[in-house]
Amino acid sequence: MPRLQTFALAAMLPSMVALNDEDIIAIQAAYHESGELSAAIEVTRRFKAIRGERAREWARVIAAWRPVEVQPRPAPR
Repeated sequence: MPRLQTFALAAMLPSMVALNDEDIIAIQAAYHESGELSAAIEVTRRFKAIRGERAREWARVIAAWRPVEVQPRPAPR
């Protein structure tokens, strides 16, 4: 694939990463202990492609995450 087409394709793909519990805990701890900038630095350290204002945005979003309560399924009738 030519380089320009590869670049155009990469620009169209959505920004997605897979976070594990360790990543989430570290980013949330940095945010709550030292603030948004420290959390953004932690995001950039763990995900090299996320930088600048985008890293700050991700840091705010991840810092706001809370565990989802699992609802028990009703017993079959």
